[in-house]
Amino acid sequence: MMSSRIDNATRKKIYARDGWRCALCDGTNGLQIHHYIKRSLGGTNTPHNLVTLCSACHSHVHGFPLYETYITPEDIEQAICEYLSDMYAPNWNPYRKGAHPLE
Repeated sequence: MMSSRIDNATRKKIYARDGWRCALCDGTNGLQIHHYIKRSLGGTNTPHNLVTLCSACHSHVHGFPLYETYITPEDIEQAICEYLSDMYAPNWNPYRKGAHPLE
C-alpha cells in the first residue's frame, strides 16, 4: 500500500514548479499541497496530481471557505484542472476513459 504522506522532496518539487505561490490566487502565505484526484479515490502523490494552494484556497476547495465569495469549490476544481492541464498538455487528461481510478 502506498503511503498517503507526500515526501519532502516531492513537496519541494511541487512548490518550486509552482513558483512558491498559490496556483489560483498567486498568494504566498500558508502554502499547502492539494491532490487534484483525492487520495481516497485513488489519487497519487505524483506531480501530475499535485498543486500548490494557499491555506485559504485549499480550505475553500474542500468546502470550508475562510471568507464569503461567489466562487464555488467546483469553480476552484475547474481552475486547478485547467492549471494542471496547461502544464502537462497534451498528455494530462484525468477525464479520458480509463484515466480515473474509478472507471
